[in-house]
Amino acid sequence: MLKITLSHADITDLPAMQNLFVETITYVCSKDYTPDQIKIWTSSIENTQRWTDIIVKQYVQIAFIDGKIVGFGSLDKGNYIDLMYVHKDYQGQGVANAIYTALEQEAIRQGSKSITSDVSFTAKPFFEKKGFIALQKQTFVKQRIEISNFKMEKAL
Repeated sequence: MLKITLSHADITDLPAMQNLFVETITYVCSKDYTPDQIKIWTSSIENTQRWTDIIVKQYVQIAFIDGKIVGFGSLDKGNYIDLMYVHKDYQGQGVANAIYTALEQEAIRQGSKSITSDVSFTAKPFFEKKGFIALQKQTFVKQRIEISNFKMEKAL
């Protein structure tokens, strides 16, 4: 069993987080999304203000194995999982579970009664195992490309 350690993110972690974000979407989500959809999804790293705000305003946990960033997740406003990504080489090894557990514990600590997230097709089975239910399928259009995900919720 790999030893996973968690730490709060700071601004110096941002480049590594963004690289992991792009790699994970590019490799792990390719079975559920087209190359055009992935290109649009990963282009969100260009929104520097949004990424800075994530670090400054959200509860962000980074997972490390042997000093290497292998995943991260963020909780916004105490009840919304904004981001949750695990390195392609560390899928299915407990990293997502460790991150999710920390985010859920923080939501409970903040007094939230439920957690929501906008979840990809790829991540939906993980969230279902954690007790989330799909409220609705959502589709949005960016640069004339449709991308779908699921609004999911879990009562705490």
